[in-house]
Formats: sequence, structure tokens, C-alpha cells
Amino acid sequence: MKPYFKFVLISASMWISIWNPLHGQTETDGLWMPKRNFCGGLIAGASSWTHYWEGTLHRNNQNIGTLSSSFLMAMGNYGVGENTNIIFSLPYISNKASAGTLAPQQGLQDLNLSVKQYLGGRNLKGSTVGLTAVGGVSTPLSNYVADFLPLAIGVRSRTLSLRILGDLQRGNFFATASAAYVRRASIEIDRTAYYTTEMVYSNQVIMPDVFTWMVRTGYRKDPDHIVEFFADRMNTLGGFDMRRNDMPFPSNNMEQTRIGLGAKWALGKQGLSFMGNVSRVVAGRNMGQASAAMAGLVWQFAVPRKTKTIN
Repeated sequence: MKPYFKFVLISASMWISIWNPLHGQTETDGLWMPKRNFCGGLIAGASSWTHYWEGTLHRNNQNIGTLSSSFLMAMGNYGVGENTNIIFSLPYISNKASAGTLAPQQGLQDLNLSVKQYLGGRNLKGSTVGLTAVGGVSTPLSNYVADFLPLAIGVRSRTLSLRILGDLQRGNFFATASAAYVRRASIEIDRTAYYTTEMVYSNQVIMPDVFTWMVRTGYRKDPDHIVEFFADRMNTLGGFDMRRNDMPFPSNNMEQTRIGLGAKWALGKQGLSFMGNVSRVVAGRNMGQASAAMAGLVWQFAVPRKTKTIN
């Protein structure tokens, strides 16, 4: 059997919201969509790698060549109250390898829904400090194959997540720090036995949960004019290393540290904004050392209030 390697997209909420953070009223920032306002748009992105970590061994694999992934994502955020936002995202993902015989995979991945609740804040010596909680769920929306890594577009695990976020603004400088716990449900695969660190006679795979943290800092004049640096870290809370030259598996132990630059900038005064970022994985375990970029346009507008008619 030829040696293969994986590039795992845990879920849309992990890959898009955590590994590729957007900018402006999303799950990982300290900004808010005003009440009865909606912001939506399309984001496109791509990533690729040739080197990866097989356990802790840094290597490449000419049977895979370059692993490339691209996505197009619809996203939106609605302010249901002064302190409450509802956020959704849905990506279409395409994965392919430049060498070998593994067939490309593409399709709708997972629907993500989050509720973002402002918990309170205060002014401290010229700085504004706030605390936010974000609860989220995700579920697969298509019957994609999870046990086909590195080309699988996801692992078909339903998730629950909780993020706690602190944000500080002082003049045009800001700093945001957050941490999230992601609970992942077991998945079913199309075989009745598999080997992890022991033989398992089942089509059920127990998925390890995930812990992540993120820091963001830079220039923020207002929610529509942001330039920032970010760093994030992802760890699965369990799993096992890939064996040398073996096939990957959805419940492998995965770690990733990533850094990047991002921006959001208003285009005129019609509610239209550009957002995007670039990033690079600098450390990992059972992960590809990917470079990535994403960009898109979003439009914010006030939702008209319904008026009652009197006959």
C-alpha cells in the first residue's frame, strides 16, 4: 500500500471559524451587530501543503504531492437584540491532490449556528473591557464520506461548542483573547472493523473533543476598519498518532499552531466591506503545514420593521 497522509477538516465550525477566522461581528471577535441589522456575504479561500507532521516527524510524501483545498462559504449575522447575535455559516469545499490516485472530493460540508451573548463590560483607565460567551452547534448537510482522508471534506461529526471571549479597546488599539471547548459526537464509517492502538470491531468511531485558544491584536478604528495579527492553537483531547506510512484516520490526535494577518475595510458608505486574511501553520502534530488565504465581500443593512395596517 502506498503511504498516504491526511489533511483533516474537523468541522466547518472548526476549520472556518477557528482555523480561518473572519473579521467583524463573528464568533471570535469582540464586535456586535446592532439590533435589527443583518450582515451577510460570500467568502472564498484556498490552502495547500506539501510537508506535514506524521506524529511529530516533519516530512513530505510524493504519492500525495501538493494537497490543495478551496472553499466558498455563505455567512450571515443578525442582531436579535442589543446584546445578542445569531451567526450562521455554510461552506462548499473542494479537495484534491496533485499526485497519486486518490479521487478529488467536493460538496457541502456542515451547517454552523452560533448565539453570541454579551455578558458585560466596563471602562478601566481609558480602556473599554468586555466579556462575551458564544454557544454553537454544527451538523453535516450532505452525505460526504468521512473515512477518506486526506481528501475527505470533513468527518461528519455533530458538534457543540462553548467559547469565552474577552476584548479590550484603547483608542484605536485592541486586543482579544478567547478559548473554546468543542464536544464532538461519534461518527459511523463504511467498515465494520478498524485499528487504532488496538483492534475495534465496530463501525462507530469515538471522536476526541477539541480545545482551542486564539489571540488577536492590532488597529481597530471601528467595526468596519480593522487590521490585525492573530495566533491560534488547536488540540484534540485524545486520539492517537499516525503510524509510519499508514493511512490516516478521523480520530487521530491533532495539534496545530498558526499565525496570520487579517483585515476588514469598508468600501464606501453603502454597508459594503472587504474582509480577508492570510495564515501559515508553524507547528503541528498529524497535520499538514498549510499556507492559506481567504477573502470576500459582506453587506450590512438594517432590517425594516414591519408596520401594522389598519383596515
